[in-house]
Amino acid sequence: MTATKTDTVTDETTLIDEAVAAARAATTEGMTEAQKYGVLYDHGLAWVDFPVGAGGLGVSRSLRDHAAEAVAAAGLEAPARGCNTIGFGMAAPTIVTYGTEDQKKVLRDIYTLRTIFCQLFSEPGAGSDLAAVATRAVDEGDHFRVNGQKVWTSSAHNADMAILVARTDPSVPKHKGLSYFLLDMHADGVETRGLRQITGEAEFNEVFLTDVKVPKENLLGELGQGWQVANTTLNNERVSIGAGAPREGGFMGVVADAWRKNPEYRDPALHAELLRLWVETEVARMTNERLAQRLAAGQPGPEGAGAKLSFARNNQELSLVDMKMRGADGLRYDVYEFRRPSEYSMTGRQAGYRYLRAKGNSIEGGTSEIIRNIISERVLGLPGEHRVDKDVAFKDLPK
Repeated sequence: MTATKTDTVTDETTLIDEAVAAARAATTEGMTEAQKYGVLYDHGLAWVDFPVGAGGLGVSRSLRDHAAEAVAAAGLEAPARGCNTIGFGMAAPTIVTYGTEDQKKVLRDIYTLRTIFCQLFSEPGAGSDLAAVATRAVDEGDHFRVNGQKVWTSSAHNADMAILVARTDPSVPKHKGLSYFLLDMHADGVETRGLRQITGEAEFNEVFLTDVKVPKENLLGELGQGWQVANTTLNNERVSIGAGAPREGGFMGVVADAWRKNPEYRDPALHAELLRLWVETEVARMTNERLAQRLAAGQPGPEGAGAKLSFARNNQELSLVDMKMRGADGLRYDVYEFRRPSEYSMTGRQAGYRYLRAKGNSIEGGTSEIIRNIISERVLGLPGEHRVDKDVAFKDLPK
């Protein structure tokens, strides 16, 4: 008798529930938070779809929510992913896909918040066109020597490690001469400077790399495979960002809850707009559910771009409705000063902060313009833009 898909999901659900019970039995009162997180990791409950031994159980990606709910129901506390967003959503999926066994050891440190990651991709001359990065990594025997500048690096000021894309071969076309590294942010030659945002804070930074030595064992994937590895990161990033738009727990939940609890906010002129955005958010949620099911068999593809695009648009429109319905209260701002926060919350703080912070949603993780190009070319199969530099050696391109 052939096992059905339902049977497989049931077996995987049982496996998760058994792992949660075992983790609960192994957790004691005297443990630190990091030790408790380590118990979850060791029982395969960090990323349940990752392989056994790498923080997972090898089950379907679509069961991540079930695992999270089971962990919470057992009274076990999982780490706040907002404290290590890049680590959880971007570095970990890339490392588990391309990393050596030694490199995968950092996954436990990511989950227990011992190692905070940032992402050194964008540069002053390579933002939307990531393949144009000019940061050089020169092979010097047992290490690479890295020189260059990165920008818009979220949480670099708190990071212990970084995922880095650098150019190792300028004699080939720009997409082919890149390599991907794990970089120690505490290494000599790494300098981080905060960039003040419209919110008054500095979540992100510019990072200067001057003669930084990166050990050969920190090369992730093969030499020259950086573009392929980076796309794994970017696809996971878009899914990670786009998935952050649930109806109740996300921005819509904040706005709808304020509408229900404060009759004075119920401007009839905003009612239709709020209903429209409720529908848009529900469509996004259902689309993300469908995407999660399609991702169950492997790594995310360009389809995640749609989730990220709708997340940005819905957040920005909701933040405007949020301010309008609150009237003068919507203009309140708790603290406007230069700060270096360790995390941010789109649903915390006051309406004025949320409105300003939402402006960044259409830039971070790929601008909405680039995301639309990805959707048109890679999802819909429409003709791509004419590119004259794809077959030209990077060193011969005009700078």
